[in-house]
Amino acid sequence: MSYGPFFDELNTGETITPLPSLTLSAADNTFYRAITGDQHLLTADCGLYNEVSGSSGSLINPGLIMQVSIGQTTNATRKAIANLYYRSVEILRPVEIGETLSTSTVVLGLCDASPKEDLNRGKVWLGIETRSGEEIIARYERVALLPCNGDSPGHNDEIPGPTVPVSLDSWGSLVPDWDLNSLPETSWSVGEEREDPLSDHVDLAPALARFTFNQAAIHRDSEASSFGKRLVYGGHTQGLAQASLTRLLPGLVTVLGWDGCDHLGPVFEGDQLSFHHTLKEVLPLNEGRILRFEIRASREGEDVLLWTPIVVAP
Repeated sequence: MSYGPFFDELNTGETITPLPSLTLSAADNTFYRAITGDQHLLTADCGLYNEVSGSSGSLINPGLIMQVSIGQTTNATRKAIANLYYRSVEILRPVEIGETLSTSTVVLGLCDASPKEDLNRGKVWLGIETRSGEEIIARYERVALLPCNGDSPGHNDEIPGPTVPVSLDSWGSLVPDWDLNSLPETSWSVGEEREDPLSDHVDLAPALARFTFNQAAIHRDSEASSFGKRLVYGGHTQGLAQASLTRLLPGLVTVLGWDGCDHLGPVFEGDQLSFHHTLKEVLPLNEGRILRFEIRASREGEDVLLWTPIVVAP
């Protein structure tokens, strides 16, 4: 049986067979923190989260929500050559320990790509919704590059490029009504750039892929990769970028979404990544601020990731 689908086996409008739902636990938070080094205060300190939110529960790291969601979409991209970018990511509300996440994936469009070394390829545009019970808690799109099993099928749907940023005002409805007085105040100015003094070593990449049910063979099997070695799951690199942000913005409340996340180059286990942060825009609120960042991850001076999160901080 073919471990697919190949690009030429997909159809626009098709719903992909879902992967298992996952009930999130405190151990999952700990595992994610061990891999990424994420210092998100409200995830790490349950008492502080209770004080800020008024909830008696415990918060799941917003980065972990996306890692699980993305992994649950990968029945569509088992054969992926590369994940190209994410679009219009919205995390509609905070998620707490004990909630069960399930994800649905629909093929929104297909377009043939230029062959490479006689390999026919194509871009697949996926629409994704993640639910807790019946409630949608995250939605977004992603575009991946897949090989064909034979001839190019002639698909020519118009595949949108990376997201065009929208006004920060449009994110206001997603900001949780929390008391932020106990959190460190933001000390950034618009246009300010900072290099994280702590670069990070990429390791445990297959463990994160397995943990999130990621089915893409290139993240587990070196023979499936055109590079001759396993390709690190792009969400792993994004997770390290978020961890870097928690070091430079310790009062981070939550991540509302992403303008986009573009994978600019391959990342491999053992790479040493540096992170450069630019604050692009700020919208003051009655309680805290919405901030738009541009974060670049680089290896030896070459950018491998451009991530543009929308976050809340005091």
